[in-house]
Amino acid sequence: MSKIYIIHENSEWTVHLTQRLDELGLPYEEWFLDKGTVDLSATPPAGVFYSRMSASSHTRSHRFAPELTEAVLAWLERHGRRVFNGSRALRLEISKVNQYMALNAHGIRTPKTIAAVGKEQIVEAAKQLGAPSFITKHNRAGKGLGVQLFHSIEALQQYLESPAFEDSVDGITLVQEYIQAPEPFITRCEFVGGKFMYAVRVDTSEGFELCPADACQIGDLFCPIGETAARPKFEIIDGFSDPILEKYEQFLRANDIHIAGIEFIRDQNGTIFTYDINTNTNYNSEAEARAGKFGMLEVAKFLGEELKRLQAVFV
Repeated sequence: MSKIYIIHENSEWTVHLTQRLDELGLPYEEWFLDKGTVDLSATPPAGVFYSRMSASSHTRSHRFAPELTEAVLAWLERHGRRVFNGSRALRLEISKVNQYMALNAHGIRTPKTIAAVGKEQIVEAAKQLGAPSFITKHNRAGKGLGVQLFHSIEALQQYLESPAFEDSVDGITLVQEYIQAPEPFITRCEFVGGKFMYAVRVDTSEGFELCPADACQIGDLFCPIGETAARPKFEIIDGFSDPILEKYEQFLRANDIHIAGIEFIRDQNGTIFTYDINTNTNYNSEAEARAGKFGMLEVAKFLGEELKRLQAVFV
């Protein structure tokens, strides 16, 4: 019998989906790809496949999970299996350079960014950028890895020579202009089946590590567990609408991405800068409960409908 296959390396981020699949009575199987083998001469099982591989897998001691997933996805796609968030999505997930180039190709503005390898080159990149304030971030990231804000070259140099500096797992550090927003928040747009579902207002006043998952790693200093602020850190925006959504949907279709969260920030003039795509997107349960909208339920329904279509072909 065909089923839904979930490809991932973090059960804490996947359990909310499997619970919804159980609720809907849908058959599924998890492929936990922290390590394993791929028999390239074998034929994959029948079903629909959904990849939730994460760029931050190395922070959970799953250093080569994305590489293994790439091999699995190539195998599945070679045999014509129905794959959601396949090899193209994975390529963008593990490289912000690739993300930005793909976004730019669709007329979507990203912050001015210079990629650098080596400490001296990071400093040179900051000088070349010429911005009064700038941030550094990892090229292969997730969870806000490596994001630091600087207001001078001297501060950057001190950071690079301190024990606090941590290189990106792929060796590429991005030096990026800092977009000053009139209020301390960013907007995250969620898409399921390539269609806009809802937008979330995320408070950034405490920092840049903005993981929306309910179960976060210890390193996520600003996760929304036990949030007690007067205004929630994550808040679904009622009736959000903006022309950028049409561009995002076109971008997702062109890059064969079916489920994703896309983050943007507005500057003082209201100009939108898009800076991150999350193809293994998570949802905040408290924000969803307040709004009565549930991302993983919609993902489960989407996968169920796709499985139904597949099964109809063989009836």
